[in-house]
This record gives sequence, structure tokens and C-alpha cells, in this order.
Amino acid sequence: MQTIKYVYWEEGGTWLGYFQDFPDYWTQGETLDDLKEHLRDLHDDLSGGQLSGIRKVDELIVS
Repeated sequence: MQTIKYVYWEEGGTWLGYFQDFPDYWTQGETLDDLKEHLRDLHDDLSGGQLSGIRKVDELIVS
């Protein structure tokens, strides 16, 4: 099992969200639980190789 951070908010009766590491890929749900289910599906797509050209946020340590 894996834990992934996501950003979410409610706007106009719809729940929107995306993964912190993948801010270009948003999804939505009718409820917070519905949004979480859509986020799980999105994670499967992002990690399963079905999408090409995925942009990801990462960190770099510099001195």
C-alpha cells in the first residue's frame, strides 16, 4: 500500500483534486469519497504507463 499527497477543494457543489506530484492532471467527484475514487483511478493511469509525456513535480537539492 502507498500513500500519495493530493490537493482538493469543493467548488460549486463539485469536488476537485489533483496529486501534488502531478499538478497537470485534475479529476473531480460529486462527493469527497467519489473524488478519492477518481483519484485512485487517475493514479492507476499515471503509474500504469497508459499515458505518455507525463509531467511530474520533483525536488532537487543544490548547494
